[in-house]
Formats: sequence, structure tokens, C-alpha cells
Amino acid sequence: MKELWVEKYRPNTIDGYVFVDNAQREQVQQWIRDGSIPHLMLSGGAGTGKTTLAKMLINELGVDEYDVMYANGSKEARKVEWVDKLINFCQTMPFGAFKIVLIDEADYMNPNSVQPALRNLMEDYSQTVRFILTCNYPNKVIPPLHSRCQGFHITKNDHTEFTARAATVLVTEGVEFDLDVLDTYVKATYPDLRKCLNLLQPNSQTGRLLAPSSADKSARDWRLDCVDLFKHGRVREARALLCQSAGPDETEEIFRWMYDNLELFGKTVEQQDQAIVIIRDGIAKIPLVADQEINLSATLIELSQIS
Repeated sequence: MKELWVEKYRPNTIDGYVFVDNAQREQVQQWIRDGSIPHLMLSGGAGTGKTTLAKMLINELGVDEYDVMYANGSKEARKVEWVDKLINFCQTMPFGAFKIVLIDEADYMNPNSVQPALRNLMEDYSQTVRFILTCNYPNKVIPPLHSRCQGFHITKNDHTEFTARAATVLVTEGVEFDLDVLDTYVKATYPDLRKCLNLLQPNSQTGRLLAPSSADKSARDWRLDCVDLFKHGRVREARALLCQSAGPDETEEIFRWMYDNLELFGKTVEQQDQAIVIIRDGIAKIPLVADQEINLSATLIELSQIS
């Protein structure tokens, strides 16, 4: 584990980046040909490649490392004091054509101080500075910033492409694996490829991918156990583990995970359609039910009755 796979296999060029939408690939290629980009807001789920795309653009545009400022919206960039540092960066002339300010998790920046401060900076220094904002929840970014950035939503890869990318890393690293074991990791982490690779690496140190039940506890995710129980028909145990392990603030995330893994609850298209309706009803009841564990348990019971 001298090098993290998630960094080792992060693409640096457009040829290595997987675009779900061909129109988006053409747009990125045009930016590279033009040698410039507008202010960008890259949105999408965790692990879908937002930061990778931002860094790839910086690399392809040949921006000098001294012309790039990185910040995290949930850490230093959340505080209004950071804006002074940003202003100093913007005021100095770039070594190249322009500077880039890359702010990860921009949706966590303070909407009452930091986000409003970016409005004038984007306009005042538009000749020499470009801003790239990445966010999971674009609705948490104030409208004035949306109007100053070109939106670029990155959709998740389908299960097949996601599995193929994970399998390619294992093959490249010379790791033997069983497809059913890999499928368990995929179902537990999809669509977050970063999380998937971070789970696969420590459980492949013997040269073979270990099943979740044999994995090092420090690297395990309780969803792995849930997936394994669901796949073996032990629905009652899976439900108990899911309700026991999921925190109160993870309820909506769990419903989304169930939606992303409909094949766990039904094999046919009709059964999966029925599962979608049940999951939708469970989400709708979140604000109506005082105890979310009861709501989640009831939803899982309905899902288990489909097949």
C-alpha cells in the first residue's frame, strides 16, 4: 500500500476520463482546444469524478502550479477569514494566461458570508482568474454563483461500467477475484468509485480479493454485510443490521442506496418497478414518521415481500 489506488488510477488526461455524456466530452475537448474555461460549477454524487475532471482540466490546459489555489468548502474555505487569502491570490498577476481557484465541496461554504463574497471576485478578476466549484448539492449554492458559473452535472456510470473500472484496477494490480465477491463491493459502494477502490485495496493485499466476511474490520463497511445477507436471502438479518448500523442522518442516503441496487429486491423489471414505488413511499414518509428506524424497517419489509 505504498500508493493509494484512488490516486494512482486518477486520470490526468481526457483520454483516461470516462464520460457518460458524449456532449460533455465534446465540450471539454473544446475548452482544451480554446486553451480557456469559463467559471465552472461541477455537480454530482460523491465519487463520480468531479475533482478528477477539475484536475484533469488544469493539467490539460497547462496551468502553472503556482497559478492554482486549492481550497475545501467544508474546511478553510468555510470561514470568512479565508476570503482575504483568496483576494491576495487573485490580485497578483498569473505566470501563465490565467489563474484557477479550485474549491471542493463548495456547497459547504457559508452562504451568508463566503459565498456572497465570491460574487464580486468572479466578476472583478474574470480576466485573470477562473473559479471551479465542485459540489454534491448544487441547491445549497446561492443563485448569484450559479448565474456566474457554467453548470456541468456529472452523472454516475451504470453498474456495468462501474464494475468494469473496478475490475480493471484489480487486473492491473495482478489481484485474483471472484466476480460475485466484486459484485458485493460494487453494490455496497455504487456510485462512489473512490469508496469502492478504498475498500478493495486493503482487502487485496494477499493477491486475492477477500470476501467481506473475511475482510479486515478496520476497512469494512456495514453495507458490505447487508449486501451479502440480501444476496443469500437472509432478509430479516439484513434488515436488522441495516437499521442498527445506519445513523439518523443517513436515512435519505440509505433510501438512495436501495434505489441504486434494485436488483437486490427484484429480478424482473416489474418487480424493480414495484420496488421503486415502495422506496418512493418510504422517502415521502420521512417527515411524517417520528422514528425513522421504524419507517426504514417498514420499507424493507415491503421490499422483501416483492419476491
